[in-house]
Amino acid sequence: MKKVIVIGGGIIGLCSAYYLQKEGHQVTVIDQSNMDFGASYVNAGYLAPSHIIPLAAPGVMKKGIQWMFNSSSPLFIKPRLSSDFLKWVWAFSKSCSIKNVTRGIPAIKDIAIMGQDLYSEIKKTENFSFQLEKKGLLMICQTQKMLEEEIQVAEIAKKEGLDVKEISFSELKKMQPEVDLNAKGAILYKCDAHTTPRTFMEEMISYLESSGVIIHKNEEIHNFNAKEGKIISISNASRTYIADEFVLATGSWSKKLSKKLGVQLLLEPGKGYRINSERDLGITMPAILAEAKVAITPMHGFTRFAGTMEINGIDHNINNVRVEAIAKATQQYYPNIKLTTEEKNNAACGLRPVSPDGLPYIGKSKKCTNLTIATGHAMMGWSMGTSTGKLVSELISEKRTSLNLEVFHPDRRF
Repeated sequence: MKKVIVIGGGIIGLCSAYYLQKEGHQVTVIDQSNMDFGASYVNAGYLAPSHIIPLAAPGVMKKGIQWMFNSSSPLFIKPRLSSDFLKWVWAFSKSCSIKNVTRGIPAIKDIAIMGQDLYSEIKKTENFSFQLEKKGLLMICQTQKMLEEEIQVAEIAKKEGLDVKEISFSELKKMQPEVDLNAKGAILYKCDAHTTPRTFMEEMISYLESSGVIIHKNEEIHNFNAKEGKIISISNASRTYIADEFVLATGSWSKKLSKKLGVQLLLEPGKGYRINSERDLGITMPAILAEAKVAITPMHGFTRFAGTMEINGIDHNINNVRVEAIAKATQQYYPNIKLTTEEKNNAACGLRPVSPDGLPYIGKSKKCTNLTIATGHAMMGWSMGTSTGKLVSELISEKRTSLNLEVFHPDRRF
């Protein structure tokens, strides 16, 4: 048995704690927040093996530059004079390649499928009540050009063994008869599932506390005491923590903390927004509005509209232009659905940690032997949350990992 401290109480940190305590380790979770907001709570709730193409893909950097001058665009990268940011941009640009996509596809697929299976296993094993439905995910297209692009992605997914098919507009209407749709057609990924994130997070926190995991909220770690490539203790102004192993799962804040140990993680926060509507809108199928890059999810008791990727540093300010872009896109595809002023005013955001190649960092850096890094999942943190937690536990328990982690290594070069 080892004494393990998990720094970070989001989906990755909690799932790491879950599997570590299952292995018999003594676990403490420390988080700087009250653990009731952020990316783990405002995401679209997808468990999506369909998302096999990494964020860094051919053409994305070019689009990013074009969108840089449009604050309502799906991807908005705000330029700033920061050496870390410029290094990330350079590495992201280099990663927007066929080579990166080819390398990333099987890795993303495997860890996402593993994650989906583990959500089901946790629900059954712990008798959790969180929403978990496998209805699939629609990629709804308004133009022939976008439909053809999505068909190409679907063909790649088929070759990877995923259950996917093209559906016509008439078939799309039959699937959602209660809503008006403005679309050309869609791709249906039958392999995908969806959840209500907050319910899972609350049930997991409750379970961990009842299972002996110690959770410290509203505590920020300021200092690392390390010697000869090994952490001895971590501390803040009021407390010092000592453990055998440490897990860094602080999402967009991981870069700042890893620097204290001489570990250089290229990482940028990618802000995403969500709008909730508690009205009965008739939407029964999870969908992504392909041209607008807006996700719509029928959750437990409400419908969630989520989207945008805003690279602008650590920033929780709500940009109403981007909120309005989500609302406008929704009405373009669903003409009879108009999000209210109140719903838009209650929008929230979360910061997703984005690595330059769109793949997470999972593993131990050579610079610190008792630190396991688990961050950088970009838009796939929810899909990969359970599987990352399981892999972290296997590493610390010195077991053979369920997946080959070489592609996710924290020390990889870009």
